[in-house]
Amino acid sequence: MVKILSIDGGGIRGIIPAVVLAEIERRTKRPIASLFHLIAGTSTGGILTLGLTVPRTPTEPLYAASQMTEMYEREGARIFSCQISRRAAAWGNLRRPKYSATGIEQVLFQYFGASRLRDAATDVLITAYEIERSFPFFFRSAIARERPDYDFPAREVARATSAAPTYFEPMKLPSGTCTSHYTLIDGGVFANNPAACALVEGRTTHSGAGDFLVVSLGTGELTRCLPYEQAKNWGVMRWAMPVLDVVFDGISRTVDYQLRQLLPETLNPYKRYYRFQTTLDSHHHQLDNASPGNITALKALAYNLVERESSEIDRLCETLIDED
Repeated sequence: MVKILSIDGGGIRGIIPAVVLAEIERRTKRPIASLFHLIAGTSTGGILTLGLTVPRTPTEPLYAASQMTEMYEREGARIFSCQISRRAAAWGNLRRPKYSATGIEQVLFQYFGASRLRDAATDVLITAYEIERSFPFFFRSAIARERPDYDFPAREVARATSAAPTYFEPMKLPSGTCTSHYTLIDGGVFANNPAACALVEGRTTHSGAGDFLVVSLGTGELTRCLPYEQAKNWGVMRWAMPVLDVVFDGISRTVDYQLRQLLPETLNPYKRYYRFQTTLDSHHHQLDNASPGNITALKALAYNLVERESSEIDRLCETLIDED
């Protein structure tokens, strides 16, 4: 069985899957990288993917999922730091990105140092989108190990996958050939839930596998509605921010539906598809609310999810260990 982990995008809400992963590590007593053949992530999920598979230096241990949870708590305010002068100049995100990239780049350098994509302890797939040539871009550690021109610093991969439109400027990434570059934005614009991409990657690289297990972790579903009377007269300015939430959430739910059809429960003793997801109210849906109160609320949602799905997590952990 090929075991695949997929982690959605969702900004600061990445603390939700981080808590779930910490619980899986606690119950299995093993690092996440040793439990899966392939880990895929988009945006904050991409940062988590790299954090759990790429050491800061070759001689350092991998980060534990609990350490990634602490990263959101400790560094969230630095990642989403906006001076009053910049906020005024951004004019509600309409004239320029809401945040400078300085904060997130400092955090990524602190956590990933000089490590590279090829250093991943298990195969990883990280999504981004190339806006100058208009194509989905996949960072793949398996290719990075074979092609030096495709092996990028882990911190730059993390920066590219999390370059959410209106929040951060695009990432200008040297192509590795010194003759060109990639201009990349958040992979969430086409794969906020990268589970389907991950399954295709798994089937491609493990074509002789007998079966596949996909574990998909969400960052919270939106419950905030957009009433007709409120939205019917919106133009570009009013839709600019809500439409990003709609796209990200819609993609995640659609992929969940697709995976349930592709990997239905059978008479086998194990499930082939798990989706751990919670719901968000209107107070906690923002991608960039790194206030202490919101962090506490998101952690509470995550702990409630773990408690609610405890038997399913036990079932999953047994499969992960038994199928080693």
